Amino acid sequence: MTASSHTDSTPTTAGAPVTQLDFARAGIITDAMRAVAAREHRDPEFIREGVAAGRIAIPANIRHLAQGLEPRGVGAGLSTKVNVNLGISGDVANADVEWEKVATAEKFGADAIMDLSNSGKTRFFRQELVQKTPLMVGTVPMYDAIGYMEKPLVKLTAEDLLATVRAHAEDGVDFLTIHCGINRSVIKTFKETGRLMNIVSRGGSLLFGWMEVTGNENPFFEFYDEVLKICHEFDVTISLGDSCRPGCLFDANDAAETAEMIELGKLTRRAWDAGVQVMIEGPGHMPINEIEANVRLEKSLCHGAPYYVLGPLVTDLGVGYDHITAAIGGAISASAGADFLCYVTPAEHLCLPDAKDVLDGLIATRIAAHAADIAKGVPGAREADDRMGDARRRLAWDEMWRYALDPVTSKARYEASPASTEGTCTMCGKMCAVRTVNKIFEGTTIDLDAE
Repeated sequence: MTASSHTDSTPTTAGAPVTQLDFARAGIITDAMRAVAAREHRDPEFIREGVAAGRIAIPANIRHLAQGLEPRGVGAGLSTKVNVNLGISGDVANADVEWEKVATAEKFGADAIMDLSNSGKTRFFRQELVQKTPLMVGTVPMYDAIGYMEKPLVKLTAEDLLATVRAHAEDGVDFLTIHCGINRSVIKTFKETGRLMNIVSRGGSLLFGWMEVTGNENPFFEFYDEVLKICHEFDVTISLGDSCRPGCLFDANDAAETAEMIELGKLTRRAWDAGVQVMIEGPGHMPINEIEANVRLEKSLCHGAPYYVLGPLVTDLGVGYDHITAAIGGAISASAGADFLCYVTPAEHLCLPDAKDVLDGLIATRIAAHAADIAKGVPGAREADDRMGDARRRLAWDEMWRYALDPVTSKARYEASPASTEGTCTMCGKMCAVRTVNKIFEGTTIDLDAE
């Protein structure tokens, strides 16, 4: 099929393509696909084919596109994307701090921001975020439903939850985490097999509680077709939440997690049939030696849909340093085929992160993503590393800052400890190996005692 062209602002009529998936299947390359292709050093047809097959998602709400979203692709053959979580809680509700986190995410290379605000009226912040940031925006409607509908959890109805989904879609959110897979069958498996940490997903736990009290099926599962209609109308990518993700190593890859992933695979097919783009969410906590198998299982059960993982954290003991435990797992999972890493900060398991935590978590996760991209042979991934190596050989410090993932911190640390020997750092000073070899090649005699 020869692909044709499309401008994303072109009006559509009844029955005409609406979503990036619709256009891709119709053989049409959109502006968003071209933008992703340019960013990824790929041919636009490569992107179109990936979107059409469901291997690539371009989370790009029609309304956010109109407000300045810079489209990014998530999926096979593309660079690993990184998400930053932020948002107020009931205990810490300072919007100014959240905007500082947004600025940090934009400045230091995040691809997406998830607003996980879960207290009070959150719509104004969400709407303003969509209006202001060019990054992909994601949310979890279940977190917002109680405040949005002004009802206690057990009083929420299916109509209430669908109304909350629609509100987020109307606000321009690009991808919605919706916990559709935790149905009565999965809960039965969870109860029969047991877990050490039970359910650690916030959204999953809320739905589990609602289902247990009411005795009803998960509304997002029961009325999945209605959810898909909303997503299709605004071209919202559905990020199928993992309610049964493991919250400790003991629960990794257990019966409940696997049972839910089987359901997510079925729901993926249904979403694609409805013209809705899909991502699958994953763990969680997981031993290093089980990560690759988990990624392969997701790609098999969920038909190659992009995999969006939290870490995974490779030990339960890194409290206060879980950005490191997650980066280790993130590098392994992404090199095995995961497509999207949700950052973890040093505050994980402890408190709401501050702006410094956000920076630390973001850079750690970007390191993991970049390391995986090198291993996967993503086009252009090694180029900056090779330029950094050349700059280090020449002791060209200003060039090094340009290639560093965090140029601000690296430059500040260097300048805070000035070396007495020009061009070196205080680690080695005049005994700098690079300087020594450079001088030898220049024909200069090195006499350290005389210097």
